[in-house]
Amino acid sequence: MSELGHEVLAAVLQVRSRSLQVLLWRRAREPQVGRWSLPGGQLGATEDIEASVRRQLAEKVDVRQLSHVEQLAVFSAPDRVPGDRVIASTFLALVRSDNDPVIPDDTSWFPIDALPDTAFDHQAVVLRARDRLRSKLSYTNVGFALAAPEFTVSALRDVYSAALGYRVSATNLQRVLSRRGQLEPTGETVPPGPSGGRPAALFRFARASIQITDPFAVFRPPATTPPPAPPSPPTESASRA
Repeated sequence: MSELGHEVLAAVLQVRSRSLQVLLWRRAREPQVGRWSLPGGQLGATEDIEASVRRQLAEKVDVRQLSHVEQLAVFSAPDRVPGDRVIASTFLALVRSDNDPVIPDDTSWFPIDALPDTAFDHQAVVLRARDRLRSKLSYTNVGFALAAPEFTVSALRDVYSAALGYRVSATNLQRVLSRRGQLEPTGETVPPGPSGGRPAALFRFARASIQITDPFAVFRPPATTPPPAPPSPPTESASRA
């Protein structure tokens, strides 16, 4: 009977060019050579799984500037990879939008809504990571791990909009996060753009570690007003009047 293999995988997410993107590397050997996969590898005999995923991200794709890492899920379908059975402990890892890690030539960022052909069950891992992030944006301060250390409200709105997949109101975002005590002003401003206007205030997150802020609040797409119903046909009595 073959031994059970155990690998660790990381879905490294970052807001780039106003879209939520994931870091993938192209497989250089079989099985599924040439397909894009999540960085990771076999769990070392003397390391825990988080230490393993951090090591492999540093060694294989040279990503060290992680602003948040958390365990995502265990993927254990018997046929998830060809050959001997291998279970995967997966992680969600975030990189701030102001960082631009230098990555190897066989590695690239891809928008999550336009993924290439991925290896094994890695697309399912990516989508699970995206959904976890969207959920945690609703009830934690995890936005600190996506935004730059200092930002304008409009820049933060763009980060949240990219991560959530719909356009967020800057005014509503500032109101919600300020009410939860997540934002604090830096006292600095940025110069107005070419069109003029008032200088925009700079903010930062009050805390740069994960914290539950409101377990009941959820950011949702704005409600749309349903079109008016067509007029009802006249009743028999009305038509005879």
